[in-house]
Amino acid sequence: MKKVVLILAIIILAGCKAKKIEVIEPAVPRVEKLALSAVNYNLKNKAYELGKRMLMTCNTSKFKPYNNSEATASVINNITEKKLSKTCGIYRQRYGTFIDLQLIEVFKNNDDKTTIFRYKALYTKKVANKELRLFMNDENKLSSIKTMDWVDTYDNK
Repeated sequence: MKKVVLILAIIILAGCKAKKIEVIEPAVPRVEKLALSAVNYNLKNKAYELGKRMLMTCNTSKFKPYNNSEATASVINNITEKKLSKTCGIYRQRYGTFIDLQLIEVFKNNDDKTTIFRYKALYTKKVANKELRLFMNDENKLSSIKTMDWVDTYDNK
């Protein structure tokens, strides 16, 4: 009887051994900087033209909507002439007339396979330091656009 109790106690202790707690940290996208010369010329040109077309709306008040070969459905649905004209009114007042885009950096997000084009938007008022980020998916379609104040270092947010 003592042997049975001893064996059961050992089995219970073995079954109750401490389990390792695995800490799962949030995934940080793996983004790598690409050399400008390593990026396909046609893709760079396409990103430039799509970004410039959107910002030129502020000068001309006319926007040629993106089509299915240029952008994803979410971009097409979210960028409308009405929304752009509202934003453009604010931009023209604060930054002046849009001049051009200057490609500064290109990044590749290895998690979602997007190519991120980081442009400095040039305006007539020299205090205007704006950034335009264009996200191109693996099908070379515009999947997202983001504008923000310019900072010299890339922030992955």
